[in-house]
Order: sequence, then structure tokens, then C-alpha cells
Amino acid sequence: MHAAIKGASTAEPGTTAPDVQLDLLLVNAPLRDYALRPRVNDYTLPVLGMAYIATYAASRGYRVGVLDAEAAGLPVAQTIALINRTRPRWAGFNLLAPTYELTATIVAALEPGIRIMAGGHHAKAMPLEILTDPRMTGCDALVLGEAETRVAELLADERNRARLPGVMWLDPVTGTPVSGGSPGAGHHLAPDINALGVDRSFLAQDPYLADDGRLEANLVGARGCPYDCSFCGAAVSANPDVTIRVRKPDGILAEMHDLRDGEGVTAFRFVDDLFLGARRVISTMMDAFAADRVGDWAVWDATGRINVLDRLPDAELDRLADCGLREVALGIESGSERMLTYIDKRITPAMVTSVAERLTRRGINLKGYFILGFPGEARAELAQTLALVHRLWDLTDPLPGSFRASVFQFRPYPGTPEWARLMATGRYSASQLLRYAPVDLGGDDAALRGRDEFNFSSGIQFGETPEHEIHGHLAELAREQHARTHSASSR
Repeated sequence: MHAAIKGASTAEPGTTAPDVQLDLLLVNAPLRDYALRPRVNDYTLPVLGMAYIATYAASRGYRVGVLDAEAAGLPVAQTIALINRTRPRWAGFNLLAPTYELTATIVAALEPGIRIMAGGHHAKAMPLEILTDPRMTGCDALVLGEAETRVAELLADERNRARLPGVMWLDPVTGTPVSGGSPGAGHHLAPDINALGVDRSFLAQDPYLADDGRLEANLVGARGCPYDCSFCGAAVSANPDVTIRVRKPDGILAEMHDLRDGEGVTAFRFVDDLFLGARRVISTMMDAFAADRVGDWAVWDATGRINVLDRLPDAELDRLADCGLREVALGIESGSERMLTYIDKRITPAMVTSVAERLTRRGINLKGYFILGFPGEARAELAQTLALVHRLWDLTDPLPGSFRASVFQFRPYPGTPEWARLMATGRYSASQLLRYAPVDLGGDDAALRGRDEFNFSSGIQFGETPEHEIHGHLAELAREQHARTHSASSR
């Protein structure tokens, strides 16, 4: 098996046997064609969703591998050649709006004997457009939503698609999209997350050695998000099929213990939206973490919600720090109160500064995400966002915890409330909004390498500020953040 393909080619997870055909090769397409410009990053987030699917299928006796072409920095042509050389029975693809064009190019070039299945946010948002795309007409199953059990059913027999809900394909006779589904099959849409697990041999970079010398691993504590931020693919209105569920604390702790005892992992990152996004979840999890004395043997990071953390009493924030919380990632997005209302964040700039001060005073670091160039955003409102970034730097500089900013340009994603708003104006076509192209903010500037693959633009000016000015702000903020981070690490 090629070194870029991770996992199992037999029913035994973690083993390899190149002479045995894979039942399924799951493929994460590269974010850009690295034949045109090599990757300048050396780390990307692991494809946990694919690993969950692969682990479940392997547990059912199927031979599965995962090809993370983004993590490997593979060019498109090399990705195609590797899949064709491997010749899996099925190839599965995660469809995301920024990588869809590259994925469709890959699919169109695969050998005819390889069956195709696909899923992901883009599949859910634009299923009809995908199935009628000439490059994707060979897709035997478009799986909408959580896929673990349905993928295993498809591997057992392609004809099972007729009874599986949320599975679509193109009728070979009429040439029109059709959907499967039969009574009693609804459980496939919301698998029991407490019964699922991840074999990390399917992941290219997890656990990984962090800059501080700790081994780190990424975890999922919940699925689904109850919020409706207008720009986000996880918005509740974009995912009516998702049942919001949280894993039981004992299962999460067992996974953490296994990673600590088996791999030496002492740092964890919870990548789901709910771990610090609901007060009830925080309370339940911290009861379990405190009883296990997690803070004595591990540190962990999580995403959170500013409005939820703002309402937490000081004693609960103290408990988060005592339980090992190292950093919270928060979607701040804008420094303009009007824009925050427009995108339905349910927060204010005053909440942001209060939460930042309270967290960093306790030694908890804060990572803030911001977006420049929202539809209808005035220059003055963009300036308020820039000012908030600087205010948070100044506020937290003298405190035990640190603040770092991660700033992006707005781009519309299909299926989101913002996409619907933009389409309703009649000023744009879907093809215009989907015309993502990579943006080079600074060539080989070391300060910009860590975010190089995430700079995309539709080439459309949605607010009052022109694109070239937005790109200038992105580069300036990234350079300042890089300088601050490296200055702090050298102390």
C-alpha cells in the first residue's frame, strides 16, 4: 500500500496487505492543485469524519483505507494515479465547496470499474447539481448527512441504497436524481455516537507532536450545532437532518485515557461546536473531568460560544481552568454590533471583551476567529473589527493567558442562510458565488505560511471595502499575530 494511504487493507485495523483489494478508499481532496504550487504548511487538521466512517466499516469486516491528499500535499494528477493504481471496489469523497472542482476532476478521471460514493456539506447543499454534473454522473451513491452505517450497508450491497434514507443517485433510465428510503430505516441518519470510535491509524497526522513537545490528539465530543450563524455550514437551518447529540463523559474520558496510555498523548483538542457551547454540557463534562483529575495529567482546547461563556459564573470558569482548559476558540467574526446582529451571532463587542478578560485572567488562552468583507459591511464596520482585534491584544497582553487572532475573508457557502440571502438578491448566480480561487497574500512570507491553504476568494466585493484592501488587512494582521506569537515563545 502507498505510504499516503492510511489504515487497513484487511479487516484488521492498522494492518496493510497491498495484494488485497480495498473495499473502500476514502479520499480527502487537496485544497488546491499542489503541482501548481507546493504546500508551504506542514500540518492540517485530521479528517476525523472519514476516520469514523472507515473505523465502522472496518469493524464490519471491510478492507478500508484513507487517502488524505491535502495532508500529503498531493497534486491532482498524482491523486488520480494513486486511486487508479490502488483500484478499490469503492472510492468515497468528502465534498466541500472550496474543493469541489478538484474533486470532480479527480472523479471524472477514475477507472470505470471503481464505484463512487460521496458526501459532505456540499453534497447536502447541492445534491441535484452534483448528480447532474457530467463529471459526477458515475456517482453510485450520494450520502447526505452522517454516513457510518449507510456506508457499511452500501459496501455490503449497492442495491441497499434503495432502502437507505438520505442516499441519492441518478436513475440510469430517466437520467433524473432519485432518493432511497424505506420505513424503519431512519436510525441510519443519527448513529449512536457513544457506540462509534476512531482507529487513528486511518489519520495522517493524529496524534502529532506539537511545538511545545506534547503529543496532541483531536476529539469529537458532540455532533450538531443549535445556532444559526448566517455564514456557517454547520448552521442549524442548513442541517435539519442532524439530531444534536453529546457523547457521554465516560466514553470521552476512556478515549483520552487510551490515547494517554497507548500513545503518550497529554494534549487534546475538541473540534465540535458544543463542548463549550452549552452550559448543561459544560457542567456535565466538568463534573466528570474534575472527578478524573484531568487537569493533573492533561491540557485541552475546545471551541466555545461567547454568549454561553459570558453567562458562566466565575466559579465555573475557575473550574474550567482547574480541569486543564488551555485554549478556547471563539467565533467573534466582527467588531460591529450591527454586523453581529445581521449574521445572528447573538453576541456584542462588550461580551467579547468581557469574556476575553475573564478567560485570560485565569490563564486560559483565547483564539478568536474574525471575518472581513461580509455582505453589506461598511468600511467603518470593517474598521471596527480591526480595532477589536487590537483592543483584545492590548487587553490580554498583561494577563496570564494570551489572545491570538485568526482572520479570514468572507466567502459564501451553499446551503447557509447567507447563501440564500445573496441568491435572493438576484445579483449573483451560483456559479459566480462558487468561483473560489486561492489568494496569495505574501508569497513565501513565513508569517503567512500557516494559513496559506485557507485563503480563498470568490473574487466578488460583497461589502464596501474592495478585495485588495481586505487582502492587505489579512496579511498585516497575520504578520502581527506571527510576530506576537514568536515573541511570546522566545521569552
